[in-house]
Amino acid sequence: WGGVCGTLPDLDSFIDHGDPVRNMTFHRAESHALFYLTLASVPLAWLISRVGREPELFKRWWLAVWLALITHPLLDLMTVYGTQLALPFSDYPFGVGSVFIIDPLYTLPLLIGAVAAVAMRGQGSALRWNAAGLVLSTAYLAWSVGAQQIATSAARDSLRAQGIEPRQLLVTPTAFNTVLWRIVARVPGGYYEGFYSLLDKDRNVAFDYFKSDDALYDKLRDQWAVARIAWFTHGLFAISEQDGVVRISDLRMGQEPNYAFTFAVAVRNSPTLSPINPEAIEMPVDVDAMLDWLWRRLRGDPLKPPRGGTASTTLDFN
Repeated sequence: WGGVCGTLPDLDSFIDHGDPVRNMTFHRAESHALFYLTLASVPLAWLISRVGREPELFKRWWLAVWLALITHPLLDLMTVYGTQLALPFSDYPFGVGSVFIIDPLYTLPLLIGAVAAVAMRGQGSALRWNAAGLVLSTAYLAWSVGAQQIATSAARDSLRAQGIEPRQLLVTPTAFNTVLWRIVARVPGGYYEGFYSLLDKDRNVAFDYFKSDDALYDKLRDQWAVARIAWFTHGLFAISEQDGVVRISDLRMGQEPNYAFTFAVAVRNSPTLSPINPEAIEMPVDVDAMLDWLWRRLRGDPLKPPRGGTASTTLDFN
């Protein structure tokens, strides 16, 4: 039952809201709101206690169900995606961004503890394994916040030394770890991207600069999809025109030029721009090269990241 309840909030992924921008920004919304999950926990606990023929244990079942439901979005909060915890009172997308969406060092202690508790059921030490897994995984979350602060300090010092004054700063871990951190510094007309490993010998972060067409954004800022991405990313987006297609990318997830969320939002009908129903653009990634770079850079090797891969924009927008 814990597994079922812990999975329920993510069933919103199967809802098609009509276009990929809506699907992205309405995920982790009402289904992840603490208020609605608290309301839902009461009938769910009542049902489970009746199915299990334990109506006298309703209060205990309610507590178990409530914890299973609300710890799901609270864990999602630690990622950078954006979780609308406070609905219906606020639709602000919260995100600490101190852990990657998949991190084995968080998951494995929980998995080992749960499997051991089931395997040793009836023995006195069974729940101690489960508790140990929970303590270790929670301690890892606390470590991730501390590591993020170390990387943020290095990022701010490096930006200051290089005369860069960002209007937004993002510091978030690269895939599967909390040792190598990606830094995005948003400035007028573009953004800087750099990487800092806690194993680096030099705290100075090297940055690469990339352009974002602010004038293009000004022309399209009132289009719903563009405004929605700008809001959802807290301004950490890039917009550009390629082959007559205007694309907008969420700079928080992925790395240049391969982002998890890139959308075509307008086409050029010279000299005007015509908004279109958003289309997702898949960015090709050389996984082997990326993993090789990730492992070596994580260990402190000052390698430049692989920058290959450009998505085709020959899409059918009719």
